[in-house]
Amino acid sequence: MKSGGYLFFLGGLFYIITGSIYYFITREPVGTTALILTAGLAELVAFFLLFTQNRLGYQPEDNSEAEQNEAPADYGFYSPHSWWPMIVAGATAITFVGLIFAVWILLLGLGLVLFAVWGWLFEYWKFERVEPIRH
Repeated sequence: MKSGGYLFFLGGLFYIITGSIYYFITREPVGTTALILTAGLAELVAFFLLFTQNRLGYQPEDNSEAEQNEAPADYGFYSPHSWWPMIVAGATAITFVGLIFAVWILLLGLGLVLFAVWGWLFEYWKFERVEPIRH
């Protein structure tokens, strides 16, 4: 994790330097803003990785001689056959098209995004019918 943190830190410095040079050559604010924000995101990831490294201690990926089987086996559960991420991506694309063309497309896209995120979130949830208590 330490090497990844330093890599993102150096990437952030690269984007800051590139953004500064870009601004002084072109005086164009949009590209400069994009480069500086990219630098901020890289520095944010670097801070997280380096801060987490201090709490976790040594990790196998910090050793250049480590084998792949030294890493922890379980990183979490990821659904191998889920269609919901693709539906979320399509709904997000419709939402961004709505930002460009019309408010009704935007509202349709937002509704689809909410539906798709709800479906993805509760993909493995089994809803059970609750009977009311009768006295």
